[in-house]
Amino acid sequence: QVQLVESGGGLVQAGGSLRLSCACSGRTLSSYAMGWFRQAPGKEREFVAAMPWSGGSTVYADSVKGRFTISRDNAKNTMYLQLNSLKPEDTAVYYCAANRYQATRLAGNYNYWGQGTQVTVSS
Repeated sequence: QVQLVESGGGLVQAGGSLRLSCACSGRTLSSYAMGWFRQAPGKEREFVAAMPWSGGSTVYADSVKGRFTISRDNAKNTMYLQLNSLKPEDTAVYYCAANRYQATRLAGNYNYWGQGTQVTVSS
């Protein structure tokens, strides 16, 4: 089992920045892939970013490319999502997720999920 706990959400003005954290525990994550997803009210959960925990290629949704950065700290067993140049349309609950295979855009491929952290961007 993998446990994931997000933090770092909050209220920020458009153009501002936040850094989300995802504390991971329960398993050695070197063989896992990690992802960030988000869900706005009334909308389906959508892919944001993903990467292998071991490092390598990162994948981003077109809507966040160049503004968001996914990373991880092995020593702290924590994954991050740096959110810059935030827009009101980025408002959503952000979830981190893990799977044992590959960094994919498909939410159904992820086995483990955190509880989410709210990001609200005011105009």
